[in-house]
Amino acid sequence: MATARSTRPGSATPDPAARRFFGVDVGETIGWFTEVSGLAMEYEVVEHQEGGVNDFVHKLRGRMKFPNLVLKRGITHEEAFVRWFLACREKTERRDLSVTLYGPDLAPIRTWSFAGAFPVKWTGPDLSATAGEVAMESIEIAHQGLKGVAPGGG
Repeated sequence: MATARSTRPGSATPDPAARRFFGVDVGETIGWFTEVSGLAMEYEVVEHQEGGVNDFVHKLRGRMKFPNLVLKRGITHEEAFVRWFLACREKTERRDLSVTLYGPDLAPIRTWSFAGAFPVKWTGPDLSATAGEVAMESIEIAHQGLKGVAPGGG
């Protein structure tokens, strides 16, 4: 139930989530992440210089571009991503993918959906017996574009 101030949809004054994490699903959950980058889209701008017009250049909207998603988390026992990554060695296995932002109360705040996603890079942790930090991994996923954005877990 939404209150006057909440991260949940329907609140009178929506608060941004202070502590947050992200769930990533490709038909199965591939993990919970503490960082996601690449949630962006932009149009290319095509410039056209018209002969005899010297006071401006026509700027036209070109194709839409989407950067790869980069997901970061501490290493866990979850293997779904690694299985998907290795399955793409022989043939690219594209899947629809969703990234859901969860708030401190574990309620979903917003979900981004992407078409035709496939893994392109995995980076493991730097290993040191003397380091006291969490062992982190980074996962990079290419996709064919943002399909939609929905409030909550929708």
